Formats: sequence, C-alpha cells, structure tokens
Amino acid sequence: MMERIPRGIGDFIVLVSLGLIVLLMFLPSEASAMTAEDVMKKSQAAFLYPGQDFKARVLMKLISEEGKERIREMTMLRKNYGEIGGDQKYFIYFFQPADVRNMTFMVYKYPEKNDDRWLFVPAIDLVRRIAASDSRSSFVGSDFTYEDVSGRDISADTHTLLREENLGGRDCYVIESVPRGPLDYVKRISWIDKTTFLPLKEEYYDVQKELARMFTADRIEDVAAAEGGGAKSFPTVTKRTMKNLKAGHRTEVTYTSVSYNVDLQDNIFTERYLRNPPEKWIK
Repeated sequence: MMERIPRGIGDFIVLVSLGLIVLLMFLPSEASAMTAEDVMKKSQAAFLYPGQDFKARVLMKLISEEGKERIREMTMLRKNYGEIGGDQKYFIYFFQPADVRNMTFMVYKYPEKNDDRWLFVPAIDLVRRIAASDSRSSFVGSDFTYEDVSGRDISADTHTLLREENLGGRDCYVIESVPRGPLDYVKRISWIDKTTFLPLKEEYYDVQKELARMFTADRIEDVAAAEGGGAKSFPTVTKRTMKNLKAGHRTEVTYTSVSYNVDLQDNIFTERYLRNPPEKWIK
C-alpha cells in the first residue's frame, strides 16, 4: 500500500506545479523566439516563392503628384528551381502602353550572387543585359526597382527584430534590414504578418536617414493552385503600392487572373522567347 503524502508536502507540490504552469504560459513560444533572419526567410518564401510556378496579369498605374495616371499592363511568369530561397526565373511581357508593347523582361535569380537580367526592346530589336549595378534603377519608369520585382537576397542585409505590434488588425514582426554594402537607402523597416508572413508594409530610409519610399500590401487574397496542380491555396498580395514620398509619386499594382502550379516549361525562360513570346502563356 502506498504511503500517504503529508498534507504540507502535498500542498507544496501543488503550488510548485501551478507555478510551473504559469511560468510556461509566459515563456516565449517557438514562433516568438524566431530570429529576425528566420522571419525574413519565411517572408521571402511566402511573398516570392509560393507554389512551384506562378502566372498573373498585372496592371500597373503610375500616378503623379497631380493625380495624372500612366498605365503599364503585362503578364508575369515565375518558376522556382530547387528549394525555397533558391534559384528562380521570371519572364514579363508588356501589352501597353504603345512605347513598351511587345517588350519583354527576364530574370535569372540566384541566392547570394548577382542576378542575371535581360530586357528586349522591340523598337530597336535589341536584347540588353541589365547590369547588377542597375538593380536599384526604376522598373519601366515606376516607383518599383528591378530588385523590388524579383526580390532581394536575405544575406545581403543585416536583420534585427525591433518589436512586435499590430498593424491594421494583424499581428506583425517589425524587422529592420540594413544593407551590408552601400545602396540608395540605409535601412528598410518591414512589418511582417505573423500568420501569413507576407510583408504588409515596408519603409525605406535614404542616406539622409529620411523616409523616402513606402510599400504597402493593400489587398491579400487566398489563391488556389491550378486544377491538377494540388489543392493548396496561397495567401497572395493582389494589390500593392509603392510611394515615393519625396517626389509625391506613387505606383499602384493590381494582380488579376493569378494562377499557381500551371506547369511552366523551362524553355520559356530563354532569349528565343524574349524575342518571340509564347502566346499560350502571355495571353
């Protein structure tokens, strides 16, 4: 027969157990214990790598300080190679306006080294290689840069978790990213949704340490994979804005006809198709 535990000792055990339970309730969870780099890697995966591949029609509005609009319309194709955070290829075909119609843009994106970028200009029948130093240049006159379109390598910056806060009803990690080398900005502050890991807002501070550009995710939708491409759906930023706060200019981008896992073929991402885009995929 088991001996009865003395009442005093029993009460002590109960109190210790309750104390441990309370302590565990206030210990950081696995999610909140993530490092800033972990958060940014998960954000990159959610924002730039969902699905095996991706296709969308994109409407880009360039809006001046006076409210005048210019339109860019294009189809964007993207395919992943290897693991998340690895190589990718992008292909973009322009429909309008007339001065960029039939222009194509292609990116081979690599981790931890400079991307390869090409632009085909039909007016002069020329494929132009875009130098790595041009990655921060304006993308077809918009407030987005070439690097904004295909993404920036995680290891190119030093990341720090500043705090956790709510933005628009969504709990976020707030991350500071400082470029390891000289750029047109000295730091980027990102609000990363704790649930989807999508960037909800980004602030870019210039060399004068003043807020110069701001990205916002204006609409997020769940987009299912194509039929036969798996049943999974992907939270997707289908409307986004980049503001140039000093110039008063902004660019609004809307994604329509978004599809994932559509079985893009490798030969699409070649110079041959830069000059003769595959009609099946660009319409």
